[in-house]
Amino acid sequence: MSEPIEFKRIRPRIYIETPLTPEEVNRRIRQQLRDEGRLCSGESTKGYATICPPEEEQHFWSPQLTITLDTDDEEEKTCIRGLYGPKPSVWTMFVFFYAAIGFAIMIISMIGLSYWSLGKPATLLWLVPVLLLVFLSLYLVAYFGQRLGHKQMTNLHRFLERCLEKEIDHY
Repeated sequence: MSEPIEFKRIRPRIYIETPLTPEEVNRRIRQQLRDEGRLCSGESTKGYATICPPEEEQHFWSPQLTITLDTDDEEEKTCIRGLYGPKPSVWTMFVFFYAAIGFAIMIISMIGLSYWSLGKPATLLWLVPVLLLVFLSLYLVAYFGQRLGHKQMTNLHRFLERCLEKEIDHY
């Protein structure tokens, strides 16, 4: 069993330069995805790949690794950029909630400060710290959700290392 990796960001990234062509990288990923004892599922197309945990192991907080492959013709190498994150539906939900809370804070602040400048009671402003706590709670939920998918993120990382036969740093 491989040792867990410490990811320091909510959505860690990777960047690798390899002498392999994008076609060779795609071929290796597809080959690993077809193996019997595979640890991951996903798909790989020209210049792009998405790698996920196996279907039977996926849950709400399961991560996925999205990879783009770019060719640097001058130096004859392939640049691989990867982003670990939740499924797009989960990410969209969080962005929606962040935007809704931010919009509510802005509207409540404008109305509350208007009342306050007119000398009227601005008790509505008490909702701002409450909404800020909800915002912080949502961030913490995302952070702890990432912790629930940490082992799967490590498996995705090790899978890509196996495909490229190279140790990969993340940031």
